[in-house]
Amino acid sequence: MIASSEQRKWNTGLQTDFGKRRSELCKAKDFSREWYKRWCKEMGEEPNFHRKQWEFIYIMQALWERDCLQSGKRGLVFAVGSEPLPSVFAKYGCDILATDIFPEEGIAKGWDNNNQLCFGLDGLYKCDICDRQTFDNRVEYMAVDMNSIPADLRNFDFNWSSCSFEHLGTIEKGATFLKNQLKTLKPGGWAVHTTEFNISSNDDTQDYNDTVIYRQRDINAIVDYLKNEGHFVEELDFSLGGLPEDFQVDIQPHQQKVHVKLQIGQYVVTSIGLIIRKKSD
Repeated sequence: MIASSEQRKWNTGLQTDFGKRRSELCKAKDFSREWYKRWCKEMGEEPNFHRKQWEFIYIMQALWERDCLQSGKRGLVFAVGSEPLPSVFAKYGCDILATDIFPEEGIAKGWDNNNQLCFGLDGLYKCDICDRQTFDNRVEYMAVDMNSIPADLRNFDFNWSSCSFEHLGTIEKGATFLKNQLKTLKPGGWAVHTTEFNISSNDDTQDYNDTVIYRQRDINAIVDYLKNEGHFVEELDFSLGGLPEDFQVDIQPHQQKVHVKLQIGQYVVTSIGLIIRKKSD
């Protein structure tokens, strides 16, 4: 767990004059912010204009701003792969349940390449982030189908996923997941989830696929449903950014240095983060 003096130092660096994270798109300006650099340092990385890095930083900052990263808080991650966040959150004193697709299903989908699939705690532990004893004491693992979340996964203070629910088969299945994942939270608990966002069109998109792409109208429909159910969703910001890196598109096979926006099929996409708070009762 982070010592109090170190915690105060980090708190100073993570505070921002730009307000709390909103439900928003990945934009190049974030990569130069002090809070962004702080979380990169936690992961042993440098800011590198890659949207996957942005997703991790966005999730960490959003949860930190909402007082989730504290000793005794319980967190649940879906489709964890080999991401570093469980190690970071364990270092902060959180108890984490890491979940991923059943291994045989993930292998059948080809997700065992590029560290996209979790086979257990050994592959998830990041030794340069926290010590092994802290990790083992605070992180557990189980296989979970995001289309069928077990009924006994309940009473978490927060949960998250990084570009995962677009792989559930259809746009509607991803929307259903966003509704069902709230059942895992305590009243007032926070959820932070990122996914693919279509900036090419609000009409045509990719559906019924291993990777679906959400349009603005899809996001608006999901948010409207959640609000009508009494949940809170942070303000939506669909602005695309105005820096040079925001206008570059990493075309297939996605090997360019700037990877803020990219081509998937015939569409240009980026990442969007959604911040949701479960209703208090």
